[in-house]
Amino acid sequence: MRRFALTALVAVTLGTALSAVPAHAHQRPLDLSDCTATACHFDLPPGTYDVKVLLGGDTASSTSITGETRRALLPETAAEAGERVARSFTVNVRTPEGEPTGPDGTAGLDLAIGGSAPALADIKVTPARHTRQIFLVGDSTVCDQPGDPYSGWGQQLPQFLRKGVSVANYADSGESTVSYLQNPQLWATVQPLIHRGDLVLIQLAHNDKTTDGATYRANLETLVAGVREKGGTPVLVAPIVRRWFNSDGTLNNGTALLVNGLGVDHPAVTRAVAAAHDVPLIDLTAKTKSLVESLGVEASKALYLYNEKRDNTHTSVHGATVYAELVRAELVTQHLVPKGLVRVG
Repeated sequence: MRRFALTALVAVTLGTALSAVPAHAHQRPLDLSDCTATACHFDLPPGTYDVKVLLGGDTASSTSITGETRRALLPETAAEAGERVARSFTVNVRTPEGEPTGPDGTAGLDLAIGGSAPALADIKVTPARHTRQIFLVGDSTVCDQPGDPYSGWGQQLPQFLRKGVSVANYADSGESTVSYLQNPQLWATVQPLIHRGDLVLIQLAHNDKTTDGATYRANLETLVAGVREKGGTPVLVAPIVRRWFNSDGTLNNGTALLVNGLGVDHPAVTRAVAAAHDVPLIDLTAKTKSLVESLGVEASKALYLYNEKRDNTHTSVHGATVYAELVRAELVTQHLVPKGLVRVG
């Protein structure tokens, strides 16, 4: 069993800045009773919140934090015996808490305390101020997957970001550019939430199997224009590859590289739209192709769900984390997020 330093869990408080929270939220102070050995629940309305934790206990510890629908919020962090390590992150609380077309989930903010030897010494939650949002528009390879062994790269991205920037993951399983624009739970819900300075990362392709080239391009352009209309910064993300090898050990085929049955080369169209409209591009197709080919047929299975599901499209937690790190690196390299707001260790 995982061990937990209960004696080190000394306080759970909510800052006085919660004046914006409805009065009913103040009926009972949030304290130690809001946490168990492995979880915390805070009765909060939808919004964006800063979370400051103090990790460590009397013995050596190693603690990670996930929240809401299996979002990785803080990577496993070690503390020596008697040491206290402070960490902070910003989290988006919404309904539905995971995929936009999925179940509502649990109201409020839920955090799971994990790691090989978890020890939470203190925690403080306050409404976020001057926070920059990263909205994610995508499909099942990006979304907050509800259950093991699946994970989207967007689900793993928050752990690489510090206090001051949060991820609002509106990716949804099974969506194409066509359905994302048509479903009122998706783009019509996301666009009004975008504010000046927010980033909107757009990766849609895996389900555009019957979308012709002109429509696919027009749909990407519609999303880009819609982000800019609200003062946000659109970022086009070329789709992750499918793990579909040729006999020569390459992924040089239409299945792997997201070319649909009509001959539409989704990554090529994405690159073309980015170039034509001066949109930042994260070329995950090229980056994941290079990585998967370098690992080879056997080692690359761990990135996907081949061993568990014979699935060469959807990623494991490990694979999603590796791909989220690729996104993290591009956010820094292209100066889309200040380096000081990105967790590098």
